[in-house]
Amino acid sequence: MTRTRYAVVGAGGRSQMYVDAIAGMYADHAELVAICEPNPVRAALAVSRAVAAGSAAPSTWHPDRLEDMIRDERVDRVVITARDDLHAPLIVRALDAGVDVVVEKPLTIDADMAASIEDAVERTGGDVLLTFNYRYSPRNSALRQVIQDGLIGEVTSIDFQWMLDTKHGADYFRRWHREKHHSGGLLIHKASHHFDLVNWWIHSTPRRVYASGGLRFYGSENAAARGLAPRHDRGTHDGEHDGFDLDLRDHPHLKELYLDAEGHDGYLRDRDVFGEGITIEDNLALVVDYRSGATLSYSLNAHAPWEGYRVAVNGTLGRVELDVIERGAVVESEGLHPVLDPSATDAGSSGSVRPEGERLVLQRHWELPVEVEIVGGEGGHGGGDAILLSDIFVGPGEDPLGRPADWRDGVQSISVGIAGNRSLETGLPVDVADLGIRLLRS
Repeated sequence: MTRTRYAVVGAGGRSQMYVDAIAGMYADHAELVAICEPNPVRAALAVSRAVAAGSAAPSTWHPDRLEDMIRDERVDRVVITARDDLHAPLIVRALDAGVDVVVEKPLTIDADMAASIEDAVERTGGDVLLTFNYRYSPRNSALRQVIQDGLIGEVTSIDFQWMLDTKHGADYFRRWHREKHHSGGLLIHKASHHFDLVNWWIHSTPRRVYASGGLRFYGSENAAARGLAPRHDRGTHDGEHDGFDLDLRDHPHLKELYLDAEGHDGYLRDRDVFGEGITIEDNLALVVDYRSGATLSYSLNAHAPWEGYRVAVNGTLGRVELDVIERGAVVESEGLHPVLDPSATDAGSSGSVRPEGERLVLQRHWELPVEVEIVGGEGGHGGGDAILLSDIFVGPGEDPLGRPADWRDGVQSISVGIAGNRSLETGLPVDVADLGIRLLRS
């Protein structure tokens, strides 16, 4: 069997799943031949990880020499896990160099970059695969099945709430995501997952977006308004810490990946969430009209005391509701506070009034509600990651749910966030057809 020759571009935390998969489970189908990363510490760690998983040592390259790497290492396909604003130029360069691309969400962060990818795909005929792993989560697949089977009729509206807690949500305000010119804000970086789910669940595309929101909890101005005491510029410091500090010395993996590497590029992974320079929002609400006639009401909170999401889809024959609690509390035993439920020793404690779990309930008009079984599997995202990785490295089989995604799905998902950012700036609704991307006008 001829193996596909891969290069991984970007050796931060998101790259590790792909390095492990290529060097391990999918070594019969794929070969990791190169790591493309400007920071020599992270590049060396990626090589060591690949070797530990059973691979021959891949060569290392700076992104300035991406085309040389593709030519000299005879690369067939690149996996891009770099910073969000770097996705588009790397995708375009890889396509122009004659290889296909696998890219982490989001596809990119603004309309001009999305248009450049569209042009490159048309020019080269190359393939760009998006890794929307949330589609593969059994609970989200089960919801898609209910809607696809017509059990609630034609979809009329969707209510979608996403809660990021003070462990996960706060982390976006420590790292490069806190700067909108790098991430597009949470409407792009995080919520593109959610908007893709809605597009896929209801099999429609967004038409118009109105957004409201702001930075209302994190950041220096909010800290001053609440009378918080002066803080260190970063979480890695001596002395007392609080729940919002991330001391990289307490996390060996993060220490070697970031603290030990920061001397080469100055990137700080542990900045204070109440510091200066945050340009993204932490509270967001959107109304999105779809071409099918459905309307989405969406909200995102990045400082909730628990983590999970609630989605309800209304249709002409009834309603289906998915409730997911991923972490029921951020508790002191995790080094974070406040304690939501003093009886809980961890987020999944049976003593908690908010235990982890998921529930999918269907109720049709004139009928009693029924719970729909969610069949999970082994591994991340309830077994969904394994299916995603197989689709990437072996190739997708027949999938009646249509879970594999390409650049077109990526554009549709970020179109909501791009339009939402414009709406935040102008205070007006924005038609996605006016974003300057040909696909969105069709």
